[in-house]
Amino acid sequence: MEQVPEIVRQMAEHMATTVPQAAALGFRLVSVEPGRGSIEAPWREDLVGDPDTQVIAGGVVTSLLDHTCGLAIASAAGTEPFSTATLDLRIDYMRPAAPRAAVIAEAHCYKLTRTIGFVRAEAWDVDKSDLVATAQAAFVLNRPRA
Repeated sequence: MEQVPEIVRQMAEHMATTVPQAAALGFRLVSVEPGRGSIEAPWREDLVGDPDTQVIAGGVVTSLLDHTCGLAIASAAGTEPFSTATLDLRIDYMRPAAPRAAVIAEAHCYKLTRTIGFVRAEAWDVDKSDLVATAQAAFVLNRPRA
């Protein structure tokens, strides 16, 4: 596994835990490496979509996948500072998460151009081979002008 520079690891930690939406949802950085990232959304009672099922809300999974895709793009670019914006995000939900279970997402930036980053991601709960959702996304890269 290739290591990322310390500044990229710090950026990843910030994206996963300090950005207001991530902080409100209690996200936790699982891993980061060049072009890849993984974030966990914990199960919390306030994040449940239906109290009868005790399943984490679909909107939390959407935010988790979007955030993890952004992390993969940022880590693919290395130490170059820029911001991103979600251009397109397609999510296929396979099933609800297990009751009272955290959800982990892992994303891979497979193509990075000067202006667009392309990412694929997966989310699961207790078994990585039984996915909760998959995502395909494109992000615009707001790079500083040279």
